[in-house]
Formats: sequence, C-alpha cells, structure tokens
Amino acid sequence: MGLRLRDVLTKAGLALTPSEARIVQVLLSDYPFSGFGTATSLARKAGVSDPTVTRLVAKLGFDGFQDFQAKLLAEVEAHLHSPLLMMEAKRAGVPESAAQGYLVSVTRNLEQTQSAVPIQNYDRAASLLWETKGQVVLLGGRFSRSLAAMLAGYLIQFRVGVRDLGALAPEKFDALVDLGKKDLLVVFDYRRYQSDVVSFATQAAARGVRILLFTDIWLSPVASFAAVSLVVPTEAESPYDTLAPAVAQMEAVVAHAISRYGDAGRGRIEAIEHIRKANAITLTEPATPSADGERS
Repeated sequence: MGLRLRDVLTKAGLALTPSEARIVQVLLSDYPFSGFGTATSLARKAGVSDPTVTRLVAKLGFDGFQDFQAKLLAEVEAHLHSPLLMMEAKRAGVPESAAQGYLVSVTRNLEQTQSAVPIQNYDRAASLLWETKGQVVLLGGRFSRSLAAMLAGYLIQFRVGVRDLGALAPEKFDALVDLGKKDLLVVFDYRRYQSDVVSFATQAAARGVRILLFTDIWLSPVASFAAVSLVVPTEAESPYDTLAPAVAQMEAVVAHAISRYGDAGRGRIEAIEHIRKANAITLTEPATPSADGERS
C-alpha cells in the first residue's frame, strides 16, 4: 500500500458509513497512538461494535486489525528513523518572541486540520446544514459562540429557519420545546467543555434533534451522540487554546456546502443583496478622492 495510513483514512474516494467515519475520527484525533489499543477499545471509544472495526480495516485493504496495526507501527518506526525528522529535531527553531511562537503553533494546527477529519464528514455536514427541512439552531460556549454567530451569518444568506441562540441563559432552554426530528442543532464545544451546552445538546438529542458538532481532538461529551463531528487541534503556544483552526474549519464547511448547493440558494442571496443596496447597508462604490487628496 503506497499511501501513508493517514492519507488512506482521509482520501476523498473512501466511502464510509457514519459508524465507520466515527472510528476514523477517533483514529485521527490522536494519530497514531489511537490505533495501538485493541479493536474492542477502539470500538468503545467510537461508540460502535467490534465487527464495525473489522469491516473498516477490511475496507481499507488489511487482512485484519493486527495487519492494520503492523502497518501503523511500521510507519511510526520509519518516521522515527527518517533523516528528515532528525534534521528537523536538530534545527534551531526557537522563536524570537512569544507572538512568533504562537503564530508558528497556529500555523502547525492549521496544517494538521487538513487531515484531522474524514472527507465524508464535510459532505455530511454540508448535507445537514442545507437539506434540513426544519430549523437550524446554533449554539456555542463562552468563546465559541462567536463561531456559532459567524456560521449563522453565512447560513441565513442561503436558507430560512436559522437561529443563533447566543449566550445560553436559563430561559434559552425553553427553545427545546419547539425542536424535534426535522431540526438540526449545530454545537461548537471546545475544552473546557461547558455543562450548559452539553446539557442543552443532550436534551435536544433526546427529542430526536440531529446534532452537528464542532469540537477539538479531545472530543466534547456531545460527540458520543452527534450525527457528525468535526474536530480540530486547538493547543497553542499560549495560556489559551486557539480557535483559529476552528474558524477555518467552519468556513471550509461553508465553502464545501456552497460548492454543492450554491445554485439552490442564489435567488435568496440576490434578494438579500437587493435589500442591502436599497437601504445603503454596504458600500458598493469605492470612495472617491477629494481635491486635497483625502477620501470623501
């Protein structure tokens, strides 16, 4: 098998069932170490059955789980002894400042985000966001609710029934009464996971609401019952985790969805643009320089 195992797990042509995608997500969340336990422990982490793990490794082209682990171990050993890795380890790469170190770590996270999720999860996320017949309700934590608001701002241009819950005050739980099987709850939950966000999502799932989760590689508790989970690395050279990869991933989902469904929403966004123009909400012409050289 010529491809690296991580590339095999994320290649576009790989057709995965939702249960298989959950296994792949667990494998990618702590690659390669997540693949070194037993098939049973991997199944338990992914919330699937042992036979599902067996079917997945067969689909990937292996004779069994032991064959899969042998390939994984061989890759790790080759990487540890590669001249490239040894050169990088010896490189004097100490940043000149804390700001520079932070930006380097964020850049690394963005690169890792490209292979952190099975490509099918982007397809499924796009389908949920665009094809849900009921409401699309968005929810986030203390910091991550800004991402929920950004996604709501994108979605409302292309579909009806979008609602951003904002800060989750106690009265916001009343919204659960109007949610059911036709609706979608989009949850942004990164460590340290918020109990109220998890509680709202848990109760929504109990009412039959499908859950689309954006989380980190350590996985919010919501991942155990989410229909689709999208993860990113968030650890950075800072006392705080970075949400930069989370923003990029959310916008990647929007870009992916527009590539598939953009034509269907064109009439709505054209109408919105007409309203904005009629009310002079946005500048449509660049400001012209005045006689003294300043812009008017």
